[in-house]
Amino acid sequence: MIVIHQVFRGDGGRAAASVTLNYAMRCKSRQPLLLDNGERALLVLPRGTMLRSGDLLLDDTGRLITVHAAREYLTVASTDDTHLLARACYHLGNRHVPLAIAENQISFLQDHILDTLLTGLGLSLRHDHLPFEPEAGAFMSHDRHA
Repeated sequence: MIVIHQVFRGDGGRAAASVTLNYAMRCKSRQPLLLDNGERALLVLPRGTMLRSGDLLLDDTGRLITVHAAREYLTVASTDDTHLLARACYHLGNRHVPLAIAENQISFLQDHILDTLLTGLGLSLRHDHLPFEPEAGAFMSHDRHA
């Protein structure tokens, strides 16, 4: 089994293999992986490492592996009211919900309780099946995870 000890940003064009991971798996720094080609690997990165779509992994044979974000069931909440969007971010952040933030919208892993909260605040909701790339957080390295 190959072992992966390094991760860095890259263009992915030179990668010999790829791995598609959901958000929860991209947050684990130590785990077995099944590459998209069916090959097994062991991920052993420094604790706290969060993988992002487009990251390159270097295995112990010198091969590069591109990370892809898997499609997941998301709620996409939108509004043209910036104050309302800020309130929604506050309430979800207070519950430590990972959020992807874009202009006039936020998205998060689908949860009917959170959907009810945001509907009650007055946001418009839709459900979609998309790759999930939430904000990396204030304490993540900005050069890797901007």
